[in-house]
Amino acid sequence: MKKIVYLFFIVCFTLNSCADKIINNSTKQANAANSKSPRRGEVLFLGNVGKHHDSGKYAPWLAIKLFEAGINMTYTTELTDLNPENLAKYDGLVIYSNHDEIAPAQEAALKEFVEGGKGLIALHSAAGCFRNSEWYINAVGGAYQSETTGSFKGKIIKADHPVMKGINEFQTIDEQYVHQKLNPDKTVLMERIDGDKHEPYTWVRNQGKGRVFYTAYGHTDTTWKRLDFLNLVKNGTLWAIGDDVKDQIARLQIPKVDIYPDTIANYIERHLVPKMQESLSPKESAKMMQVPPGFDISLFAAEPDITNPIAMAWDERGRLWIVESVDYPNTFLETDGAANDRIKICEDTDGDGRADKFTIFADKLNIPTSMVFANGGVIVAMAPHFLFLKDTNGDDKADVRETLITGWEKRDTHFGPSQLQYGFNNKIWGVVGSSYTGLAKEDGHPINFRSGMYNMNPNGTGLEFLANTSNNTWGLGFSEDNNVFISTANNTHSAFYSMPAKYMQRELPGTSVLPVEKIDGHYDVHAMQPNLRQVDVVGGFTAAAGHRLYTARVFPKEYWNRIAFICEPTVRLIHNAIIEPKGAGFTEKDGWNVLASNDEWMSPVQAEVGPDGAVWFCDWYNFIIQHNVFVERQAPSNKVLPFTDQPMGQGNAFQSSLRDNNFGRIYRITYKGGKASTMLKLSKTDIPGLIAALSNDNMFWRMTAQRLLVEAKDMSAVPALIKLVNDQSVDAIGLNNAAVHALWTLNGLGALNGNNAAATQAAVGALTHHAAGVRKAAIETLPKNTALQNLLLNGNIMIDPALNVRLSAFLAAAALPPSEEMGKALYTASLKGDNSKDEWLSRAIFAGAIVHREGFLEAAPKEESTAPTVSSADVSLSERITNAIRKEIYTIARNNSIVLAPNVSNKEIIVTTAIAKTFTDLAGVVAAQGDKTNGYAVYIQDGKLSMLIKQAGKSYLATTSKPLPERFNLEASLTGNGLISIKIDDAEVAKGKAPGLFKAPLGQAVRTGTDLKGQYKVGDYPDAPRFAGNIQRTIVELRKPVATSAKTTIVKGTTAKPGAALPPVTISIKVVKDMMQFTKKQFTVKAGQKVIIEFENPDGMQHNIVIVKPGTMNKVGAAVDAMIQDPKGASKSYIPASPDVFQALKLIDSGDSATLEFIAPEKPGDYPYICTFPGHWRIMNGVMRVTK
Repeated sequence: MKKIVYLFFIVCFTLNSCADKIINNSTKQANAANSKSPRRGEVLFLGNVGKHHDSGKYAPWLAIKLFEAGINMTYTTELTDLNPENLAKYDGLVIYSNHDEIAPAQEAALKEFVEGGKGLIALHSAAGCFRNSEWYINAVGGAYQSETTGSFKGKIIKADHPVMKGINEFQTIDEQYVHQKLNPDKTVLMERIDGDKHEPYTWVRNQGKGRVFYTAYGHTDTTWKRLDFLNLVKNGTLWAIGDDVKDQIARLQIPKVDIYPDTIANYIERHLVPKMQESLSPKESAKMMQVPPGFDISLFAAEPDITNPIAMAWDERGRLWIVESVDYPNTFLETDGAANDRIKICEDTDGDGRADKFTIFADKLNIPTSMVFANGGVIVAMAPHFLFLKDTNGDDKADVRETLITGWEKRDTHFGPSQLQYGFNNKIWGVVGSSYTGLAKEDGHPINFRSGMYNMNPNGTGLEFLANTSNNTWGLGFSEDNNVFISTANNTHSAFYSMPAKYMQRELPGTSVLPVEKIDGHYDVHAMQPNLRQVDVVGGFTAAAGHRLYTARVFPKEYWNRIAFICEPTVRLIHNAIIEPKGAGFTEKDGWNVLASNDEWMSPVQAEVGPDGAVWFCDWYNFIIQHNVFVERQAPSNKVLPFTDQPMGQGNAFQSSLRDNNFGRIYRITYKGGKASTMLKLSKTDIPGLIAALSNDNMFWRMTAQRLLVEAKDMSAVPALIKLVNDQSVDAIGLNNAAVHALWTLNGLGALNGNNAAATQAAVGALTHHAAGVRKAAIETLPKNTALQNLLLNGNIMIDPALNVRLSAFLAAAALPPSEEMGKALYTASLKGDNSKDEWLSRAIFAGAIVHREGFLEAAPKEESTAPTVSSADVSLSERITNAIRKEIYTIARNNSIVLAPNVSNKEIIVTTAIAKTFTDLAGVVAAQGDKTNGYAVYIQDGKLSMLIKQAGKSYLATTSKPLPERFNLEASLTGNGLISIKIDDAEVAKGKAPGLFKAPLGQAVRTGTDLKGQYKVGDYPDAPRFAGNIQRTIVELRKPVATSAKTTIVKGTTAKPGAALPPVTISIKVVKDMMQFTKKQFTVKAGQKVIIEFENPDGMQHNIVIVKPGTMNKVGAAVDAMIQDPKGASKSYIPASPDVFQALKLIDSGDSATLEFIAPEKPGDYPYICTFPGHWRIMNGVMRVTK
């Protein structure tokens, strides 16, 4: 794909369309048609990837200013975009880059473009570009010769020129250019005077039928933040694109919504925002949007027909269904008695592209957040329930309303379950930001998880937690070859789900990859308006929603199965996330936006491909989109201020009269050069029609057909499905989507379970299919049995050239029963360089090695390695896996659990952690596994620490008798012939005796910091929600008696030596929930004193404490800001590697706590402490005062 990225402001609007219908053309071909109809101007900005002239930084600042003039801007760094076909889309070309040379074909295209009547806007470094082109140098009017840097004020010498209208002379610090090869045929507008030297600095000239504007200003932030400079470039651009285009822009009558005296260029800085833009009609709001050149946007539905669309889906007839939620976020049925939300069917009955029939399918709902079609009805996420709604008599109104499952946390409505989708594996997938605590529908066993991804059977059984995410999660998407992607609201707008968390329960030294791994390649959003009211991650993604890929064939090829659409309503845009392979996984690149708006009410919350191949999106259309309170000096009016007095509603969202429930719109983004997907009407009774739909070029129709075939359970479809699987053809991007869906349909029908030889043979044959996605599907759909094991061992599946396919092969091996031969094969795989260099493959091989332990160890060298086990750079993958599987160690974060319960049969159990008292007395469960019949628990109750063993319903206990220290290292164990032991700081303080080790696996997972409730908890302690105190990470080791135990210690600093006889001081600091503040703004310690900071994070996102040297907070903060651009910044907790950092805690998750111990510095002074989560340090800070 050409690396074009779009700076979006406005979509061109066609006034001659119907008054009640919007058709925006952001892509009016500038030279097309001699039409003089009103439209926006279009310019292409040619930048570069370097930072010396940081075009990527300044282009958005200019775009914001050009918006005021009615000009859209598209951004590129590729010289190949200087071709006649592409340039024809634009009225002008802006150049701000460092391209030394231009190819002859590109020079010819540029010459034809300018001399044919278009505009050239050359900024600063453009004078140094294309030094091999005499034509270009003459056209610009001169070339760069040299520069110095200093402060100066240019002099206006032709104030009556249109470009200089309203421009004042301005002082700036910038590069001071000296030019050469000056073309005398130009009109100089400004000069830089240096003694008696008058250097032309801004000029205009004509080139053929075109116009050229040039200014030498533009190297520094100082210049780019000058309003007069931005207005100068704006005026120059308007002049260059010509009077005809300028007139067309004027007649468009774009709404004037600029309520601020100046453009806020650097929106990382916080500004007082005293005013509020009024809402706009759909017609006027559409003028404030931009989509890429070649695309259109049209309105499908709007108020008063719909309001507050929070989610949408299409049925098998291609009809749009939407979820309307006026109760969101703070109106609760449980307390208010109100249930005002609805599911509505929106139909276009006359084919004009606009919905004209609206049917309420279900009402009296309360904060539904998602829906998906299944079993003739819809499953609706509506915390605390999932509902099943179905129409039984054909009137499009729900007659059946059943509760499928219950247990979704509701106390914070923007953390609720969302993104319900029908997956390739014929299960319902979704994500959640809060938690689920309930009972399995099939057998009543307890299920408890938070913040992550799950799936279940369409009937509500089989609810399975798949993997955690780092924060509130509201995005999920599938590629056409069944790779899964996620976005989280805060600072992870793109992540790859590689495998279930159960395969990453044990640590593998030298790897850091997670089951859901952050892959986004950039921090910045590219907002087309400066008035960002973001609570955190300012200038980045703080409310990312959705991650649907483009999975049709109407858009250009560069979109196919490659670009995901991620909504960011706080900055009024939909991002283009370019997903590209990286080893067995993926990485994301910045594709800028598919849509952006300057309307401060426009709020896209869901975007995905519709049945026609267009991208549809829900516009929540609300000035207030943030759930949490605005940061001080960011709020829009006195109705939101003062910051310190923000009452929170029942849904934990701040209350404001500015929240609106009168508006809502649905739009479609279409490609002018594409042919819409054929609209179908599918039915379970039309098996041939469903089979045909599996070959449709739109994944919506393919997945819908797959679902209906599985639901129909009509085995007559199997021969046709086999035929699709056997088709070896691939499309233009190497896929065979029909075969992938056919395999999963066969799987859903049970045809691959061994009772249909032809189907099994087809699936086995697909292991060598030409399309990698089909090979991957074959591995995943075949039963995990001896037959598959033989195929893995005897074929080339585990050396597949596509590493993403190989990942599925290793995960399939991990799902097989233990096998000595498979263990040996995995050892061989661990020796291969392409496997060991890939963290995803390394983890998958490790997961398989755990299952097939004996065979792996038999193949490995018999002596235990003494090599270090930390860095993959020093130790081979085979050695690291060998060492790791010889010790069965699980590390668990506080308030978390191990997804798959470790098998404790005939194994000693050693639990180690570090505990510290915080704000209240120590109390609660440290760790537990099992239940009241068989299980163990380590807990503190009434000031005593106990380890309880339950075997066959009987209790065996070890309990301390002396008062507990305020902080200590703990080891609790069940060893030998049932010996129960508790050690505090290596000293045994209690012991007991059980009959022996556990003889069978325990039924429930390991959990830390809490236990299940009622009959599912191990002991008779209270149902306390969380441990009162600080637990560092907990380690559970299962071992044979000869092994040594692991140990966890409190985080300790290494600076300075303790002073003489100074008692330690303990400082307790919490995060103020939802306020981005520390509970302490200052504390005082003595020089050389031991300091213990007990830090607790009850907030909904990650926080930390980083202490810096006196006077360095802004310097370190700037380094934190710079780390935002580092793809590995998150793994480093955004803590700079700087000598100015004195002490630091890594970012800790919501609900966790941590302890930092260090010796206070000998030098007195004020040592600032900050939170380094993106956007926090400026407002989330305090001072540690060190005195003598």
